[in-house]
Amino acid sequence: MGENLLRVGQVAPDFTATAVMDQDFRSVRLSDYRGKYVVLFFYPLDFTFVCPTEVAAFSDRHPEFSQLDAEVLGVSVDSEFSHLAWIQTERTNGGVGDLNFPLVSDIKKEISDAYNVLDPDSGVALRGLFLIDKEGILQHITINNLAFGRSIDEALRVLQALRHVQKNANEVCPADWKPGDKTLIPDPTQSKDYFSALGQ
Repeated sequence: MGENLLRVGQVAPDFTATAVMDQDFRSVRLSDYRGKYVVLFFYPLDFTFVCPTEVAAFSDRHPEFSQLDAEVLGVSVDSEFSHLAWIQTERTNGGVGDLNFPLVSDIKKEISDAYNVLDPDSGVALRGLFLIDKEGILQHITINNLAFGRSIDEALRVLQALRHVQKNANEVCPADWKPGDKTLIPDPTQSKDYFSALGQ
C-alpha cells in the first residue's frame, strides 16, 4: 500500500491511464475532469461476482450522477482488453454490457496504490469510493472489503450533501440528510432552531 494515507481535504492523486468507453480505448486523465465532481470507484476484478452488480448499478444510475454535474470512473487492476471483453459480455452471462462511464485499466497497480486501496495479499483493489469536488479535492472516502458491495443510493446522497454545503457555505447537513431536508447553521445559537424542531 502507498506510504501516504489519503485524507479528505487533500488533492486527489492525478493519473493518466487507458480506459474503455463506448467499446473503444481512450486515454483518461483525472485532472481533465476539473470543474466537475468525480465519483471514482475501485473494484477488485472483471468477471467476478459482486463487481458486475456494482458496475452495472453505477451505469444504470449514471443519469442521476450526471444531473449532479458528476462523472463516474470505475477502476480495477485488469487490462483494457479484459475491460472490453467484460463490456462485450451480456449481463446475463456475468458481463456488464455497454456502460455509461469509462472503465479505467490499472494494470500496473499504480492508481490503486496511490489511493491506498491495493490489497497486497490478493493483488487487487479493495472497494474504494472517492468523491472528488470540482477543484480536485477529496471530500469523501469509503473502503469496503472484497466480499460486500456498496450502496449507490448512499454515494448519491453524499454527493448531494457535498454539493449543498459547497453552494451554501453557512449550512451543514445532519445525519441521513437528503435534498429538501432541514440543514443546520453551525453556530451555538442558530443551531438551536434545528434541534428545537426535533422535539415537535
